[in-house]
Amino acid sequence: MSDSGSTFTAPSTRVATEVGNGHDGERAPVPIPTVRIDDPHMQDAARYPRRAEAIIALFFLVGIAGVAAFGGAYVQAAPSWILALTLGIGLFALGIGTTAWGKYLMPQGPFVEERHSLAGSRREQETMAAALVERTGVVVKRRKLLGGMLATGFGIFGVVILFPLLRSLGPLPGSMLFTTDWRRGTHLVDSTGRRIMKDELTVGGILTVYPEGLQNTDRGQAVDQVVLIRAQLTDLVTMQSRADWAPTGYVAYSKVCTHLGCPVGLYERLLELLVCPCHQSMFNIRTGATPVFGPAPRPLPQLPIYIDGKGYIRAQKGFNQPIGPGFWERTTEGNGTA
Repeated sequence: MSDSGSTFTAPSTRVATEVGNGHDGERAPVPIPTVRIDDPHMQDAARYPRRAEAIIALFFLVGIAGVAAFGGAYVQAAPSWILALTLGIGLFALGIGTTAWGKYLMPQGPFVEERHSLAGSRREQETMAAALVERTGVVVKRRKLLGGMLATGFGIFGVVILFPLLRSLGPLPGSMLFTTDWRRGTHLVDSTGRRIMKDELTVGGILTVYPEGLQNTDRGQAVDQVVLIRAQLTDLVTMQSRADWAPTGYVAYSKVCTHLGCPVGLYERLLELLVCPCHQSMFNIRTGATPVFGPAPRPLPQLPIYIDGKGYIRAQKGFNQPIGPGFWERTTEGNGTA
């Protein structure tokens, strides 16, 4: 090996492999040059290596703190500018430290191996490869502190980067695909929390109602919303098995469309059809909200209601089947408590 015309010969004290055949048919040992710390080819590029190492360590420390702060900020749902600032500082500092390490604390070539032939022998190739591997190990091992700090910084970043991935999956659905918050005796209330009474609507009237206490919650607005319609003044029977579900003409259906979950918020009074404004599915309120037009595959689940002694409209129980789009085949009569 030579640097700027000078030639350096490292002592051969180790055996890496054996190639070729000796005169007696045995494989001849190949010596590997051992690298010393004081090897002139392995000297740092920086004039003051200790000072450079301290500065790089400081950058790594800032990078570790920035990445860790990003993880903490993400868990705490901090504002976007804090997430951007902490992640930017962390990655910037780790990048500067890594670049400076390579520029100032690594041997600076070029190193030239003088050869009489461009095509080296198998023995020469293996010897050179082993020497390069060993020299690289010596350079890295010399800076154990920086190596450990760099590994710590990127290790913490690797763990922290999993937070957005796992959080983006959302909470486990649990039983929310099967159940709502309607229970026996639950009062029907409007968006202000006011309880609905039997004289609330006239014939043809429509109102969106919620379980009492959940009218202003995300789940109440998304899962529990029900459209209440008064079709007539006398009891209404939408199906034979639902003789007492619609007292004094009040009928209640889930407002979540069975096609793609849009809110079924329109009512065609003359035709007595609930209409989904998204894809124009139409449901007949007198026949259990069966779909008569559009892509909806099944009826809107009906909420059984009753009127208590004080005149308040309340739920008899929950829906008789899961609401919203079907995630597997279901009958129109229901297949479980909802």
